[in-house]
Amino acid sequence: MDAWRAFLRAHAKVTRCLEAELLAEQRLSLGAYDVLAELAEAPDHCLRMAELAEAVLLSRSGVTRLVDRLERAGLVVRERVDGDGRGVVARLTSAGASRLGVASRTHLAGVLRHFVELLDEQELHTIGDLSQRVADAQP
Repeated sequence: MDAWRAFLRAHAKVTRCLEAELLAEQRLSLGAYDVLAELAEAPDHCLRMAELAEAVLLSRSGVTRLVDRLERAGLVVRERVDGDGRGVVARLTSAGASRLGVASRTHLAGVLRHFVELLDEQELHTIGDLSQRVADAQP
């Protein structure tokens, strides 16, 4: 339980720091950054809403509300899927890609400062392997 609690505390603290930095410097939440990053890495820069919700670890309603805000800001658009009357994808716009590019400097600097620089190369490799093993064991 000590290891579990330490993991949860570390995740919560690092996440709060990254969120605060993105909000202060970019006026962008960590959740919004994550959505933009997932779309940027996806084929054709788009994902079905359900896939996006799973990728960013939000409920479908949570990702819908977040995409609503990003769409109003012009950072993503929603499009119907051809041949699927109910299917909708979120697509990254060029403005969204530009915003992600600027915000990524803040985010990546924070990841380095609050995580990478605190561990040596072997520790980073170990924590990566262990985290992947836990993730792969889940349904």
